Amino acid sequence: MFLQKIVAGVYGVNCYILGDEQTKKCAVLDPGGSLDEIIDIVENNEFKVDYIILTHGHGDHIGAVKELKQKTNAKILAHEDEKFILNSSKNNLTHMMGGAFEIEADEYLKDGQIVKIGNLELKIIHTPGHTPGCICIKVDDVLFTGDTLFAGSIGRTDLPGGDYDTILDSLDKLSNLDDNLKVLPGHGPASKISVEKSKNPYMQK
Repeated sequence: MFLQKIVAGVYGVNCYILGDEQTKKCAVLDPGGSLDEIIDIVENNEFKVDYIILTHGHGDHIGAVKELKQKTNAKILAHEDEKFILNSSKNNLTHMMGGAFEIEADEYLKDGQIVKIGNLELKIIHTPGHTPGCICIKVDDVLFTGDTLFAGSIGRTDLPGGDYDTILDSLDKLSNLDDNLKVLPGHGPASKISVEKSKNPYMQK
């Protein structure tokens, strides 16, 4: 499994390029910016981008989505409950970021769905709270958590569609996963489920 992180865009989003080295197919998770850097990594490793996968639809995570789709013709994937965010420049906050725009996904996902990238199987885990359609993505021993779970913290819940009690339910869902899973969040450093269960105050409520 090929995995490379880019701290993308002016808001410092963790964008991940996830690929299957055998089939040379890949996905780009949360391209918040830094389009040229993303393209360079894809081309230098001779990958074809099949999917652009959004853990959620806030402007800091979607800044390069349209340009990346134009260059690669990849399908945009997001959870079905994230239409509320993606389809509104007010709800996705791009109206506050200097260039309001909306996005329509090519395919809307459901909880438990499996997305295949070559030989890789990505399990979609619906974890609402930060937004209605937030997802985490499990592949092998890695869990991409977007803005649901950070090292030592969680995503804010005071934005459109956010709900504190709901995100706590989502954290409880994540706490039942394998303790050894590596947590790769949408911002900040990596962690592990076991570490967050023992040290993250929001996972102890």
